[in-house]
Amino acid sequence: MQSEKGVAYCGLACNLCEEDKTCKGCKSGSCQDKLWCKPYYCCSMKHLRGCWECPDFPCDANIFDSPRIVAFVHFIAQYGEEKLLRCLKENEKNGVKYHYPDQLIGDYDQVSGEEAIFSLLMHGKEINNSSL
Repeated sequence: MQSEKGVAYCGLACNLCEEDKTCKGCKSGSCQDKLWCKPYYCCSMKHLRGCWECPDFPCDANIFDSPRIVAFVHFIAQYGEEKLLRCLKENEKNGVKYHYPDQLIGDYDQVSGEEAIFSLLMHGKEINNSSL
């Protein structure tokens, strides 16, 4: 986990992403995808810390087709970024995979619905084993 990367404007956990080893995280301003990333552009223009502060969330950005990402944004709105990061870190230690090797999906994408994603975040696999 690379804690300094934190959470992206859209709710993705940059700190757990290993897709691009040189990336310093969405909010660093060095993201190669920022020119086409609607959440990056919108939050930057509106001076928001993330989509969880936006009254227009969810918008029509393609990234919000992912139930995991929408759930993460709602989780942050309800509990805060630090709580999300703590849950992700604890779950990672306990074997919950944010991304499977060479994929952009993981255990959080294998449960159905926001309630199940929240439960996995809060309780890890101990409660959710039957769902995974």
